[in-house]
Amino acid sequence: MSLNNKLKTVSIDTMIDKHIGKKGTTKRDAFENELRLDLIGEAIKQARKDRNMTQEELGHLVGVQRAQISKLENSLTDARFETILKVFKALNAKINFNVELLSGKIKIA
Repeated sequence: MSLNNKLKTVSIDTMIDKHIGKKGTTKRDAFENELRLDLIGEAIKQARKDRNMTQEELGHLVGVQRAQISKLENSLTDARFETILKVFKALNAKINFNVELLSGKIKIA
């Protein structure tokens, strides 16, 4: 039997569903939230490097310590939305946020 007959190809969504959980589960929501934070941190790091700035220089512009910029870039902290906006403003970068309304009813107490 050849190697090709033993391997099965599956999508990344199937693997995430199997190993992390289906969409809407607590574990999956936490995973996706963490992934988004990683993307923000990477965007900050890339924009800073594109501007040829050090973490210390960016921190000075934003009014925070270098360590805080490092934590943002490495997604080691839950940053306030205001801080993230200040960082991108200091980098002279445009940011876009998308809001998607999920189906379902909203219960009001």
